Amino acid sequence: MGKYRPPRTRFYGKGSRRCRRCGSRDAVIQKYGLMLCRQCFREIASSIGFRKYN
Repeated sequence: MGKYRPPRTRFYGKGSRRCRRCGSRDAVIQKYGLMLCRQCFREIASSIGFRKYN
């Protein structure tokens, strides 16, 4: 028997969104339905069709 209750489900705010690749909740990019943190996005951006403009 656990002493504590499990954390409640979050419906909005930073705690509700997770990176679909690594599970991080920091700096999640939601645009275009990506749902990736910025670190994962940088690793796979070229393979999913994004280009870096200078």
